[in-house]
Amino acid sequence: MQFDEFNALLSARHSCRAFKPDPLPDGVIEKILLAAQKVPSWCNAQPWQVDVTCGDETDRLRLALHDHATRVAQTPDVKWPSAYTGPYQARRKTCGLQLYDSVGIERGDRQASARQMLENFQFFGAPHMALVTAPAELGAYAYLDCGGFLTGFTLAATALGVASIPQAAVAAFAPFLRDWFKLPADRVILCGISFGFADDTHPANAFRTDRAPLDEWVRWHGSKVSL
Repeated sequence: MQFDEFNALLSARHSCRAFKPDPLPDGVIEKILLAAQKVPSWCNAQPWQVDVTCGDETDRLRLALHDHATRVAQTPDVKWPSAYTGPYQARRKTCGLQLYDSVGIERGDRQASARQMLENFQFFGAPHMALVTAPAELGAYAYLDCGGFLTGFTLAATALGVASIPQAAVAAFAPFLRDWFKLPADRVILCGISFGFADDTHPANAFRTDRAPLDEWVRWHGSKVSL
């Protein structure tokens, strides 16, 4: 693949927030997983473990998790950010406003925004959810490796015409998910990835986030060479 093709793939990928119910063939899911596992990991540890739901199991989980999320306090394995400040808060706010504007939620309507947030726990209607976990003993570097896996997964999915959205929100109820998937206590629940075919008619899929200009996040050291 040439750079322009790769860059086009990166540009085409987006966080899908409304899916068609149609399930994916097993072979397509396996292609995505096999491609994603080729990303680099420290000492080739490949720390990710993935639990994938299909068919009725996805529906059973979405109903149970949504109900749980409306009644129980969040208890993630990995602490949420202590704060968003400066440009990080600005980008986060802009993304939220874009979503709310797209689905007709007026600013300040906390009930409507809360309902939209709860869509996370229904996987935005996706037919599949992949839960990503890592071994606790490997610590933060395993989390970084799993971040690479997420990138590989979402890009492989995009290349096959499959939409996806990584969801930290799903990990908010780690004890529930650990029990549901019968995971051992020594695995850290990091996130979910909802995936399937996008519902391109849904307004939640009508917006795209932008990216900060290079000079906001890159510092050059030494002499640059112009081509």
